[in-house]
Amino acid sequence: MSEIRRAEYYYAIVPDKPGEGARVLSALQQAGVNLLGFSGFPKGARKAQLDFLPEDAKAFAAAARRAGLKLSKKKTGFLIQDEDKPGAVAGIMAKLAVAGVNVTSIQAVCAGAARYGGLLWVKSSDVRKAVKVLGAA
Repeated sequence: MSEIRRAEYYYAIVPDKPGEGARVLSALQQAGVNLLGFSGFPKGARKAQLDFLPEDAKAFAAAARRAGLKLSKKKTGFLIQDEDKPGAVAGIMAKLAVAGVNVTSIQAVCAGAARYGGLLWVKSSDVRKAVKVLGAA
């Protein structure tokens, strides 16, 4: 059974240049911020979007401000942890599809020791439905 939990996340738009991700993550590390999840990808011309799922949102927000990040409003994402087996993510996607929930984004990766983890996003209007369908904590 998947352990799926609802998690606050924030994003920041940063320059898409070498070292920017390292600068941001180093600043958060130095501030003692623990991230449950992190994702980064290109966002338009010479920009990148960094998504953060912090363990402690207050400490994260303070450290992000000190690092010069302009954060989005608080949003909701999902953190997935489970046994790695064929079809693990397919089952989650099928449940959401049957409920009519469109997935905005998902990333899943093998974590070793027969485990995997993932990050899942749906539109804010679908969060309640996704929580119910997925049995998210």
